[in-house]
Amino acid sequence: MPCLACLARLAKPRARGVASAFLARGSAAWQVRGVPVCRFPLLPLPSHRPNPYTGSPLDRVSSRREDAAFVAACRADPAARFLPVWRGHSLLSGMAGGRPRGVFLSAAAATELPPDLPWALLGLQEKAPVFALDLSAFEDPAALLREAALPAGAEFLDLRAAAGTLPAAEAAELAHARGLMHWRARHQFCGVCGGLCEPQAAGNFLVCTSCHTQHFPRTDPAVIMLVHHGDFALLAHSRRFARRNMFSTLAGFVEPGESAEEAVAREVREETRVEVARVRYHSSQPWPFPGSIMLGFFAEAASQEIVIDPEEIAEARWISRAEIRTSGRDFSLPAPDSIARRLIEDWVAAS
Repeated sequence: MPCLACLARLAKPRARGVASAFLARGSAAWQVRGVPVCRFPLLPLPSHRPNPYTGSPLDRVSSRREDAAFVAACRADPAARFLPVWRGHSLLSGMAGGRPRGVFLSAAAATELPPDLPWALLGLQEKAPVFALDLSAFEDPAALLREAALPAGAEFLDLRAAAGTLPAAEAAELAHARGLMHWRARHQFCGVCGGLCEPQAAGNFLVCTSCHTQHFPRTDPAVIMLVHHGDFALLAHSRRFARRNMFSTLAGFVEPGESAEEAVAREVREETRVEVARVRYHSSQPWPFPGSIMLGFFAEAASQEIVIDPEEIAEARWISRAEIRTSGRDFSLPAPDSIARRLIEDWVAAS
């Protein structure tokens, strides 16, 4: 199949540059509406497995969010469930036993809470409304929920503490709630005039009460790529990593006026001076820490010499598949809930 960069190129005149340099290296051509499109030999890299935080069971009912009667009925529904968020943390149980679960409050428990808490309708799950509820204004959320009959051991934790062990549907719902309420908490004032913003569409966007500008949830596109050469992958230890020996794929934000494929080439070049020749899309993952969409790629290296950017990268290496399979001796891999881990695992499995 043709690569995404090639298909995008059909809509505009041909031009030389980073993207066209990728395309010129194709070994064969497709014909799409009479236009030749390069074909990259695709590796058998599976992307059919859902990434963590994807696969939400919710019907987001986006077309009904501004229906006041519908939203009021959802809020009054005794079957409604509420996902509490506290200062970026999610309410989890079962951590001590290694079987974490997200904790939903019942409609009855939610009615016992202060009525003016920030909330948002996330969607319907089997016709039952699911809401996010922000408790961040309170110093002690446990005291607030004392009467809520929570499961034993329930506590507010960083969602990443569960590291890919949550049921997939719950992880997606928790990520949705965390990302939306984080954005709401940090966009209380208009970026145009500074006026106070108020929630609309059942809490899913904001409107300035002064200039009436609409503000929608921010999701920053970022590329994350496994660069490979033969049987070796380029992995790096970022200065931002908490674990001293963790090596991961390279990543960076897409800049204005830049395609995702161009961002892959630029970020790899800036951080390691390695040039890439072929860029192939793998999959995407919402990453609500705080609010990104990760676009995963594989890229073939056109050079191998590494010169790191010392401000961003502490160390970068070419690491073989065999070394990755036995990681833990002198380096560790990213957490299992990350698309970085999925890219590495799928590349290793494709040998």
